[in-house]
Amino acid sequence: MRSRFVTFLGVIALTLLVVPVDMAAQDSNWTLPRTADGHPDLQGVWANNNATPLERPEEWAGKDTLTEEELAALQVAAVEAVDDGDALFGDQLVLAAIERTKAGSYDPTTGNYNQFWIADRDFNNRTSLVIDPPDGRIPAMTSSGQARAKMLRDYRRVHPADTYTDRPLSERCVTYGHPRLGAGYNSYYQLFQSKDHVVVYMEMNHDARVIPIDGTPTLNDDVRLWHGDSRGYWDGDTLVVTTTNYASHATFRGITSENMTVTERFTRVGPQTLNYEVTIDDPTTYTNPWTVMIPLMGTTDAVYEYACHEGNIGMDGILAGHRAEEREALTGSK
Repeated sequence: MRSRFVTFLGVIALTLLVVPVDMAAQDSNWTLPRTADGHPDLQGVWANNNATPLERPEEWAGKDTLTEEELAALQVAAVEAVDDGDALFGDQLVLAAIERTKAGSYDPTTGNYNQFWIADRDFNNRTSLVIDPPDGRIPAMTSSGQARAKMLRDYRRVHPADTYTDRPLSERCVTYGHPRLGAGYNSYYQLFQSKDHVVVYMEMNHDARVIPIDGTPTLNDDVRLWHGDSRGYWDGDTLVVTTTNYASHATFRGITSENMTVTERFTRVGPQTLNYEVTIDDPTTYTNPWTVMIPLMGTTDAVYEYACHEGNIGMDGILAGHRAEEREALTGSK
């Protein structure tokens, strides 16, 4: 009974959260709000609960958008994929729906969040967040990028917990990285504006990016930061933010990103829609630049504290557990 009831509620929720891509553009009665200095008012809380996958799945190759029938079938399959099961994050939801598979935990030993606790996802008929290249796929890595990615994977496989710095930055509550493209889990953003600064407060890891928009010079190349050095300016009614100077140990999509340049474009296109475009340009990692467009949706929800390490003794346990594994390997006993 509980399974059928959850499925019933899920169908209702997913049906109500279908968001036409061009809804905001059709609102002819809406006037772009502006701040006292005349620029668009982007302030407020914006949610990325988009169900659209980052890259276009092979099953949708050559299709920019789904038909209404295909979208409806996808929603039903998505409900079935998570019915009474573990949570699916990011692209996992749509991919499980396409493959008609049940949700499985990425941690089968201890389990994971139940889907009940995860934010409802917004469905529209787009088949990928990547808009350039037109095929909706991230360009291939360069030989240098592939080598660096392999080196990092190989190191982590052999040295998973020699010391705390071997654990991922996210696990250590340092950062989940920038740009953050994932949806449905701590994926809310609050924007603040003044005449000479914009603040992008990220729910994930309670990170606040304070971005000068007054022509402040960029930092010297030898000053490196986890989220890079950001500078913004207005291009008409679009806020453009360029970020460089990423720290050498900062990672993006599983690879170090110190040579990456990220260009973000924030454009308010409706009363509840903020288009967020991100271009990744890193010739040492990717064969071509690539661009993503995510429609952020306005919400009255609050951004709550992301308390990561308060009262958390998990790192001690991780390191102690690996020491025990090393002893077992040496003695052949458990």
